[in-house]
Amino acid sequence: MNNQQAIGKTKLPNIKNIIIVASGKGGVGKSTVASGLALSLAMEGYATGLMDADIYGPSIPVLFDLQNMKPDAREQDGKTIMEPIIRMGIKLMSIGFFIDPKQAVLWRGPLASNTLKQLVNDTNWGQLDYLIIDTPPGTGDIHITLLQQYEISGVIIVTTPQLVATSDVKKAITMFRDDQVGVPVLGIVENMSWFTPSKHPDEKYFLFGQGGGEELSKAFRIPLLTQIPVNEGVCMSCEGGRLNDLFNDRGVKEGFDHLLKSITSTCNILAK
Repeated sequence: MNNQQAIGKTKLPNIKNIIIVASGKGGVGKSTVASGLALSLAMEGYATGLMDADIYGPSIPVLFDLQNMKPDAREQDGKTIMEPIIRMGIKLMSIGFFIDPKQAVLWRGPLASNTLKQLVNDTNWGQLDYLIIDTPPGTGDIHITLLQQYEISGVIIVTTPQLVATSDVKKAITMFRDDQVGVPVLGIVENMSWFTPSKHPDEKYFLFGQGGGEELSKAFRIPLLTQIPVNEGVCMSCEGGRLNDLFNDRGVKEGFDHLLKSITSTCNILAK
């Protein structure tokens, strides 16, 4: 905390915990994990916000079936204050609410960083227990801006079991642990750990290999928070904007339950 104050990080008022969800590479289901965690928190009664900080590839509008929706805005003290869109008990904000989904976002780093800060600072989040921030894949301007500007409670790293995914994750962990801007790495989420057909819930098929999350956990001495399986219904639920259908699958629900318990207990410890 002293190091954060020394470099002038901002403590967002009325937000108890800010959790970054990150990944070393794309295609690992990071946005699904961030959204599933936010939904799990909201279902437990926590006041929860979810911000889509993936400026170049926002996913939140699709996951919550909010394409072509725009937040309400009002003027206050010379600033435009945006009202988050509320779905499933979660306060949502995304750059995807303001851009044409068919158009590429051709922004250099400074413009992307300034837009990010505007989304964080000028959204009326109200009182929140948790703000989950879904970040772009890799390491770049968005991550550096968040780490330099705000007091972050911790980061969750999402990977899949493949060695290609875990090699990129190592770079992300190193960035978040940097002495100048680092934040606690709360743990690793291994997504798509195995495939289980919905009609055969006791079967497991390790389509993407095994052991990647455990290897990272041992190498960096950080906990493997959960392993989340995949089935044929996950993609349809996400692309159809029916995120809560994820929890109809026993294995997926158990995976997110483990993640929920790990995050809430860790944040309670850090707050003391």
